[in-house]
Amino acid sequence: MTHEDDYMKLALSIDLEFWYSAELVRPYANTDNDLIIEMTKPILDLLDYHETRATFFVLGEVAEKYPDLILEIYNKGHEIASHSYSHRTIGELGRDEFESDIRKSKIILERITGDKVIGFRAPTFSINNKTIWALDILEKLNFIYDSSIFPIKTPLYGIPNAPLHPYFPSRIDLSKEDMLHGFKIKEIPLTVYRLCSLNIPISGGFYLRLFPSKLINHLIEKIKIDNYAVIYLHPWELIPIAPKVNLPFFSSWVTYYNIDSASIKLKSLLRKFNFGTMEEIAVDM
Repeated sequence: MTHEDDYMKLALSIDLEFWYSAELVRPYANTDNDLIIEMTKPILDLLDYHETRATFFVLGEVAEKYPDLILEIYNKGHEIASHSYSHRTIGELGRDEFESDIRKSKIILERITGDKVIGFRAPTFSINNKTIWALDILEKLNFIYDSSIFPIKTPLYGIPNAPLHPYFPSRIDLSKEDMLHGFKIKEIPLTVYRLCSLNIPISGGFYLRLFPSKLINHLIEKIKIDNYAVIYLHPWELIPIAPKVNLPFFSSWVTYYNIDSASIKLKSLLRKFNFGTMEEIAVDM
């Protein structure tokens, strides 16, 4: 690893979920073999090799089924955060079910690690102004940061005019910053590169697979105004051993496009940049 970008805060996050958890895949998948151990162990080995700590946003269902895996991740120095219990979107759940879901997830994770869970990422980045009440619940349950807002617009998610830096959101409009009267939970949005009036998503996932590695590395280097960036990936992208599901065209494209490149591109990022945890961004910025 080089140290040329130590002035930046770079966080690597892994959304630890089953390969069939994603909203686009779940209705079509056979869930007999989750392959979570086979997918996660090589990722841990890769992070060990590069002496990199990451944040694992863990699905409660995964933690409940594989507590020893979660404890291993924690004991290797990685941060354990919540990715909900069921991977149902916040809009699907509604206020009461969401509170039960996230409370259950937090209890499971904290029992396994013996440590406080302070971070959350919503399935499918499903916190928006229609589900703004979710931040009230996260505050109530003593979360310190959320990383569910993507400053782009897609058919599934996004708040395109949200701030591009960590901020305390307004209680009325998540695209506004309000340090005095807003939420006390810090929002750490997914990283985009601002080009004129266009936000180019370079945070990871599908976008990491979509863009060339040299372009992603170059744009991360150019992000200097806020001195931070967040990368996210899923085990099923990095270790693509799951059965390929017959999906509608758009869902198939988003799920499988260039999937064999994800691991190669992550290795390139790990060689070039020094990554840490989401907690480090939440505390330091």
